[in-house]
Amino acid sequence: MGSDQNKKNPDYIHHQKNERLGTIRELVFGMEDGMVSTLGAVTGIAAATKDVYTTVLAGVVVIAVESISMGVGSYLSSKSVRAIAERKLFEEKQELSQFPKEEEKELEQMYLTEGWSKEISQMMAAEAAKKPDLILKEMAYRELKVFPEQLENPLENGLVMGISYIIGGIVPVILYFFLPLETAVGSSIAVTLFGLFFLGVYTTKFSKRTWWKAGVEMLGLASAAALVGYVVGQVIDRLLI
Repeated sequence: MGSDQNKKNPDYIHHQKNERLGTIRELVFGMEDGMVSTLGAVTGIAAATKDVYTTVLAGVVVIAVESISMGVGSYLSSKSVRAIAERKLFEEKQELSQFPKEEEKELEQMYLTEGWSKEISQMMAAEAAKKPDLILKEMAYRELKVFPEQLENPLENGLVMGISYIIGGIVPVILYFFLPLETAVGSSIAVTLFGLFFLGVYTTKFSKRTWWKAGVEMLGLASAAALVGYVVGQVIDRLLI
């Protein structure tokens, strides 16, 4: 009975080694933005022009331009975040080399602040100071709030963001290739909203939130974008007549 109580729960996120956790932000952001932006654009354009060709062309252009922009933006922002973290680690390494005693006392004080006893704090700081890699890691965690083993991967983030945007953007556009405009508009909205709801549900695989709440949240926020796109299209249509 005791051994059963000590078994770890495999469903806990921190016990799972899932590579997608590192890029879940880009995956969700890319797909959500791809669906919402493209849906808003094609719905507005379809309402304004009443032309399938123009609507499809605009949708494809939006997907092409925005997927590249989002991918590059994610790459550059991730690279900047990584560069800042690496610079902090470099500066900390320099300080450890130049002021070892001061850094040891600083680490000891951090342990004390966290609630360790003075005796244990001194002992741990002294032990860490004997090992350059260990004290650098400790200072990175506690002072810099940097986790060297979890630094951003700019290329991976950029690729996931760009590809996710393309996949999300295809959802609102695809039906315009096969259906008449009047049918495609409503069907595109319905399919995209379902896709957004499903995306919200998918995130609960990692967050363990209530599935329907996550789905409704994603659905509700995205519906506003589609509505704005439609309203803007109607207003432009009236102004151009």
